[in-house]
Amino acid sequence: MKEKTLADISTGPDWLLYVVIVLFTVLSVFLLMGKGAWFIAGYNTASEKDKQKYDEKKLCRVTGGGMAIITVLLVIMERFEDVLPAASAHMFGIVVLIDCVVMCVLGNTVCKKK
Repeated sequence: MKEKTLADISTGPDWLLYVVIVLFTVLSVFLLMGKGAWFIAGYNTASEKDKQKYDEKKLCRVTGGGMAIITVLLVIMERFEDVLPAASAHMFGIVVLIDCVVMCVLGNTVCKKK
């Protein structure tokens, strides 16, 4: 019996994934340029006093880097969906979770003003 691939278990139209990839790419580039802090959940709703504790440019770059990693993973999953085993979806999910944890840790350590 042939092992199932990502293509076998994927549902929904491919164009939707392409739209998500384009949006994530644009958002990643925008954040990596140090702009778009209003896209960062928690930071955009923080008080001015709390915002003063963070280096906004560093925070944008850390978030943009994390988004870029997720974007690359989506591109890999889309491009190789006929080859990758279905179980690789779990690996990608774990990598995204680790990426989010690293972004939170870096956002609360490296991005704080001294």
